[in-house]
Amino acid sequence: MSYSRFAVYYVPPAGPLADFGASWLGWDVVNGQAARQPDLPDLRDITMTPRKYGFHGTLKPPFRLKDGRTVADLEKAVAEMAASLAPAICDGLALTTLGRFLALTPHGDTTALQRVATACVSTLDDFRAPASDAELARRRASGLTARQDALLVQWGYPYVMEEFRFHLTLSGQLPEAAITTWSDTLQRMLPTLPAPFILDQIALCGERKDGHFEMLHRYTLAG
Repeated sequence: MSYSRFAVYYVPPAGPLADFGASWLGWDVVNGQAARQPDLPDLRDITMTPRKYGFHGTLKPPFRLKDGRTVADLEKAVAEMAASLAPAICDGLALTTLGRFLALTPHGDTTALQRVATACVSTLDDFRAPASDAELARRRASGLTARQDALLVQWGYPYVMEEFRFHLTLSGQLPEAAITTWSDTLQRMLPTLPAPFILDQIALCGERKDGHFEMLHRYTLAG
């Protein structure tokens, strides 16, 4: 299968959290197929935006492959990088409101998570085609700080390096009045969250012609 973009994600290993995330969003990124969502009013609407990405934490944001680079080259580079990186550990995950969307975010010392994300962004950047003028304009339309704009120009995405915040998205933008209700619903339905949270593998994922991402390969952090 051909892919229009690639990304490096944290995709939870097989288990209750991965199963919940796939079901909640309605897309199984590991197997590249739709998942049955809980029978909740408006759930399909509020998960429409994150659905195509699947349940994940972004480490290297989606990018188009540079001319002259191949998927095989990229897979080899990700494998070599993963072999050199030590796992990242923090105290755990918690349900959080970020702006007007809901996500699982880490708590405790997140320095090690930052280290892994920084390595993914910088090590693999030679595979990234430059952002087009249209892509830059679209990012800037949301309003960026001077530093975020500089990161956008350098790395193709404004929320990397010191602007990065690891999260596993569970909704799109919610109306203010609905945030508490959906947060309460999630608190009731979430499985036991990992404590500590250990990020010891990364996944190379590709965007299909239908706009959905699927996992190509999972790599263990072995440094």
